Amino acid sequence: MTKPKICKICIVKRKGRQEEFDEKKIYASVYSAALVGSLKEKEAEKLADRITKQVKKWMDKKKLIDSKQIFNLVVSLLNKQNKEVAFLYETH
Repeated sequence: MTKPKICKICIVKRKGRQEEFDEKKIYASVYSAALVGSLKEKEAEKLADRITKQVKKWMDKKKLIDSKQIFNLVVSLLNKQNKEVAFLYETH
């Protein structure tokens, strides 16, 4: 039996493994989807920053979060701002 990981905010991955939350992963994946979705670099940066901040705000006071919850939240937030980028994020 493995000991639970000690972290400030733990993300529970699909197979049960835990890792520290890394906001750079959300930023990078949203940024990448935005570039593929034909946004210019500055627009992609702004969108990725906005989504990352919204996710961090949603996570406030949470200690353990399922990665699927974060994924669904990002898709939902992106759908409100850019449906093409949301589709690319979701299917990537």
